[in-house]
Amino acid sequence: MKKIISVLATYASVAILAASFASVSELQAQTTAAAPSAAQGQCTPEAKLAWYNEFRTIFKTDQAKAYDLAQRYLACPTAPGEESIAKYLKDTFVATIDKARRAPKVSELVYDKKDYTKSFELGKQILAEEPDNLRVLIDLAYAGYLAASSKVDTFNGDTLNYAKKAIQLLQAGGTLENWLPYSGKDEALGYLNNTIGVLTIHKDPSEALRHLLRAAQLEGKLKKDAITYGYIGDAYQSGPYDRLSAEYNAKFKDKDETPESKLALENLNQVIDRMIDAYARAVALSGTDAASQARKKAWMDTLTTWYKFRHKDSDAGLNELITSVMSKPLPSEPTPLTTLPAATTTTTTPVSGTATGSGNGAAAAGKPVATPTAATTTTPTKTTTSTTAVKPKPKNNHPKPKSRRGH
Repeated sequence: MKKIISVLATYASVAILAASFASVSELQAQTTAAAPSAAQGQCTPEAKLAWYNEFRTIFKTDQAKAYDLAQRYLACPTAPGEESIAKYLKDTFVATIDKARRAPKVSELVYDKKDYTKSFELGKQILAEEPDNLRVLIDLAYAGYLAASSKVDTFNGDTLNYAKKAIQLLQAGGTLENWLPYSGKDEALGYLNNTIGVLTIHKDPSEALRHLLRAAQLEGKLKKDAITYGYIGDAYQSGPYDRLSAEYNAKFKDKDETPESKLALENLNQVIDRMIDAYARAVALSGTDAASQARKKAWMDTLTTWYKFRHKDSDAGLNELITSVMSKPLPSEPTPLTTLPAATTTTTTPVSGTATGSGNGAAAAGKPVATPTAATTTTPTKTTTSTTAVKPKPKNNHPKPKSRRGH
């Protein structure tokens, strides 16, 4: 029995997704400038008429200047006979412009000012009137994502709802005129799925896994981010693997090997192979900075444990796997086997041991990050058995990572 213990340092690395783009506030500068007020001495009937006539000429072509003219007019007392003009300027034109400016203001609060509390306050007001406002839904999902990376989980429930709603709208054909700070629809979808995966991995890792896999399949920064695949490995281990290993132990612990037990083990091995693939990708994509190297070591320890378990306690070929893994398509979740694969001659039966809990994270380029803690868990050790009647030694507990506090 071989014991491998890995101590993972707590970390939090949130790079700002919008850093490589022009700030939202800059993009909105023209239409969000404060409107000047009119001095009372300027509020002559002639001046007001001139402002209104110019407003009528340009309001369709230069809304920023038209807004300024409307504000000048409204800053003056309303004289008898001017009520209809004042009402139109205030309740129709200015109110419409003010409402249109609210969504860009949410973007500014999220990406430039990083004020997640105010962004949620304003965003909720907008969504109460415009529940399908895709821009606001995407921005608030990202705000909650970043807040969670700073261990602020106040917004998690709303964040999940907004991310799911945004995905539904995008899948139904919804679009934006300006995708910044994302490169396009696919990257926005990737981040929305990743947000759901990160925020649900501890409570529902199997559900999180589906979203994390989707995030890794879409074109964008997440597809080439090591932490994306570290999370996928963790989700496989905490979700399908834990469930199947519990079923295996309940049915076959301390019993003779049977075709049914061998089939259960093959289904476990399918999941282990997906874990190996995910951690190999995490290692392959790891950066060279200190935080990345710490994560890489943790992933490498976990990867080596599982790889040797599946390869007769040998790490031969592991380096080649790491080198080539990113040239291969990301495997989908395994389809449960109902019959044993042909020519099954040996099986690896888990036996009690100690393994690494990977403890991944999720942020580079602005992604929210999980902060794992050290995990001491039970590790598989290889036992070779033949297809003839040999009593296997199922381990008492398959590797189960401790709950990794992420936010």
